[in-house]
Amino acid sequence: MPMRFAADVSTAETEYGTVLLDERSGSYWELNPTATLVVRTLLDGGDEADAAAAVAEQFDVDRAQAQQDVEALVRQLRSSGLAS
Repeated sequence: MPMRFAADVSTAETEYGTVLLDERSGSYWELNPTATLVVRTLLDGGDEADAAAAVAEQFDVDRAQAQQDVEALVRQLRSSGLAS
């Protein structure tokens, strides 16, 4: 399922990944390059399987592990209210 950030979440890409600002709470989140790839894939309309495939290819990791990591990241972003 494609992902969207909440309206009050600002993003900025850096040389180290992506920084998210939750404007409601003032909390910052820093995404490493792997998480940035996952988020970019989902924001561009891909699903979790697409994101896992991109991670497995880009970072030479096992596809099953990549799928678990993608699912965990998406759960965390959604449960925190940063994304839907």
